[in-house]
Amino acid sequence: MNKKILPGLIHRLPQNVMSRTMGKITASRFSRLAIRHYIRHYNIDPSIVEKPIREYRSLKEFFARRLKPGVRTIAPGDDVVASPVDGTVSQMGDIHEGTLIQAKGKQYSLADLLGDTTEAAQRFYGGKFITIYLSPRDYHRIHMPVEGDLIRYTYVPGRLYPVNQLGIEHVDKLFARNERLVTHVQTSELGRVAVVKVGALFVGSVKVMYNKATTNVKRGCKTSEDIPGTPHYQKGDELGWFEFGSTVILLFESKQLEWADDVKIGSPVLMGQKLAQLKPSE
Repeated sequence: MNKKILPGLIHRLPQNVMSRTMGKITASRFSRLAIRHYIRHYNIDPSIVEKPIREYRSLKEFFARRLKPGVRTIAPGDDVVASPVDGTVSQMGDIHEGTLIQAKGKQYSLADLLGDTTEAAQRFYGGKFITIYLSPRDYHRIHMPVEGDLIRYTYVPGRLYPVNQLGIEHVDKLFARNERLVTHVQTSELGRVAVVKVGALFVGSVKVMYNKATTNVKRGCKTSEDIPGTPHYQKGDELGWFEFGSTVILLFESKQLEWADDVKIGSPVLMGQKLAQLKPSE
């Protein structure tokens, strides 16, 4: 397709309808016939998948597959941040004056991303962020990057633009326009951490362990609520999952984080891998 036509076309697509339709197709029992082709096409290693391939009842169920216990190691330490997902780092850096970098020459507002007031977003000013893209071949479960109490969540309705390179380059304020689900975590060592799960084209839903509601159920209605009981999660505990690929953005209140040497823009990461650590006190 002509490269000049495609960027304009993504603004005109019925993204939400297409995504819901894809969700129904991939949830059908006939879609299980496509699982082995999907594995071959995306070069997925079936040896680390929790169940034998024949036991998955649909392609949608395989998208949200779990891994075999022990195939990922969780970086230890209360002052260490672990990757919540398998994916590729698309951006990372400082949260400067309430803005984050989407791509070269493109920024977006932290308050818009969180779907909250500027005052509520200010606790993250001067902190750090990292954006991790999950491709269709990646493991789609989302895990806790830190140990802490789950205190609040916010669901923000929005569009479902693609979050691949095409969307990043051609959709201004992409992550603050797509629908998203934000989980706020209070930690003992790192202060407040926000885990932002961003929806995308063909993502059937985003689900979380602490609430049965999903973006499909609540679509179109912004919701922000305290999480009953403020459940305590260990680092590496399963937080939720995407149905297809998407993006996770981590926000850190702490200004004292240092990125791990092997974590850079464009580098692949695995769930549990060390992303950052508190600087040692002088």
